[in-house]
Amino acid sequence: MGKYSLDEFIKQTKQDEGENEYFELETPRILEVNLIDQVWAKAGSMISYNGKIKFEREKVLEHGVGKMFKKALTGEGSSLMKATGRGRLYLADQGKKITIFELNNESITVNGNDLLAFEPGNIEWDIKLMKRIAGMMSGGLFNVTLKGSGMVAVTSHYEPLTLLVRPGEPVITDPNATVAWSGHLQPEFRTDISFRTFLGRGSGESIQMEFSGEGFVIVQPFEEVYMNSNGSN
Repeated sequence: MGKYSLDEFIKQTKQDEGENEYFELETPRILEVNLIDQVWAKAGSMISYNGKIKFEREKVLEHGVGKMFKKALTGEGSSLMKATGRGRLYLADQGKKITIFELNNESITVNGNDLLAFEPGNIEWDIKLMKRIAGMMSGGLFNVTLKGSGMVAVTSHYEPLTLLVRPGEPVITDPNATVAWSGHLQPEFRTDISFRTFLGRGSGESIQMEFSGEGFVIVQPFEEVYMNSNGSN
């Protein structure tokens, strides 16, 4: 059998048939969910599945009136779908690299555009709009705080880097390159007018996030452009 034969390609790239964890990286950019009940995932992230699985778009009142109003503010970017049933479900998001975290009575805040899926049941979540910069960036910027115990999958463009935040040593990041951070950290936003418009900011200012205290921040080597609710930049 030749090195480039079809049989060899199938052998190298076929799905793992073994019994796996609830969340498993089938490839660095494809998440396998071994579904036995339900999972919340980013709307439109399903690329394949087998078994008996039903998909539902998140209902407006699914999570209460408070979250409904937040979703109205943040637009379509925070839309989730619920997959219910038994089978193997494969998720991906524009070829971005996937990282899995298993929370153990912990919390993490994820940029809403980078949340791929999370295990329901013992994880509480809440959408937060970054109001101070909503008018400065296209479509605003929102995040999702998840706390409790269970699996969470996030995405990043290319390999993520984790920066440690220590007392007296704040970490400053570009919001477009910031993927996630410790759930208890509360970033401050500041602008730096010295960079001006050559950085491509519509407001003519560079917007930065400053993390102080103790924890971590995950960044990616890519500045993501966020879409507003009508699909324009």
